[in-house]
Amino acid sequence: MTDEDATSESTGHDHEAPDPGHMVVAAILFEASLAPLALFLGWLLGHPPLLGLKWSFRDVVVGVLAALPMYALFQLLIRWPIGPLERIKRFFADELTPLFGSRPASDLALISIAAGVGEEMLFRGVIQASLTAWLGTWEGLAAASLLFGLLHPISATYVLVAGLLGAYLGAVWLWSGNLLVVMIAHALYDYLALRALFRDASLDPLANDSDTCA
Repeated sequence: MTDEDATSESTGHDHEAPDPGHMVVAAILFEASLAPLALFLGWLLGHPPLLGLKWSFRDVVVGVLAALPMYALFQLLIRWPIGPLERIKRFFADELTPLFGSRPASDLALISIAAGVGEEMLFRGVIQASLTAWLGTWEGLAAASLLFGLLHPISATYVLVAGLLGAYLGAVWLWSGNLLVVMIAHALYDYLALRALFRDASLDPLANDSDTCA
């Protein structure tokens, strides 16, 4: 084996792709860890997030319906990406599809549920509730939405899109008064968006390879 071959083999090992199964577990654990963080911060700030959570079949239905406008917007953005939106689409294709595109629907559902519960407990149940108490209803909504966007720093455009989605979820939470509604809306939107993203032929690396070979 020549030095060049050894270097090439070593480089290949250094850049070995992460195991998709491990990445699913990591994503679930990260999103789920936001729930205990929310409980701790809620206790610290005097806004326990679970106080705003109550079971209601009507609110389950409302949560499902609240996911539909977000999903419709998502479909518009991936079907007709304009300018910087195309770069966001390519990021998902290049970074997320290799990791999660081949995973079963159950894995995507678990990631989505963990995100819906954890992020909504933290951002709506604690952060927006606290900011609303300090700044006022609409100021708190704006500040929490801005923070939600800034913590999704894929690109400046994605920060804006995430901030708008955060504002929508925050407004739904204010209107419904039940954290369950936005948990369901967030989780269902994430699941539908991930399924659509990985099903889209233009984002499927195998489909792209087939097109190239043809």
